Amino acid sequence: MTKYKKQGFSKTFKNARKGLRIVLKSERNIRIHFLAGILALLVGAALEISRVELCIVFIAICLVVGFEMLNSAIEFSLDAVFRNKYSILVGMAKDISAGAVMFATFIAIIIGVIIYTPAILEFFLKR
Repeated sequence: MTKYKKQGFSKTFKNARKGLRIVLKSERNIRIHFLAGILALLVGAALEISRVELCIVFIAICLVVGFEMLNSAIEFSLDAVFRNKYSILVGMAKDISAGAVMFATFIAIIIGVIIYTPAILEFFLKR
């Protein structure tokens, strides 16, 4: 049981859209990741990579953006709880969550290199 009023599906969806808008407006890094992801998908479509490869790229993009959103949520939460006061433990938590984003980004880059390199080589060798 919860002391909070249960929300309907439409209210929950509305709150999720609001969260996405907040993070896109307030966080520069997520906008960069979002645009890089769109660019990667467009390049993949232009290179005519397979649907499976496109899905793998899409999943990698979603993981990076998702981790970036979680990182922002952790930072906002810690700042709210500790009222923006410096703490070694808060700094460590923020660094760890930022490290998770960096790790996901590196993995996404590796996936991109594995998938796009043969497609790019094939594109240029056909000409």
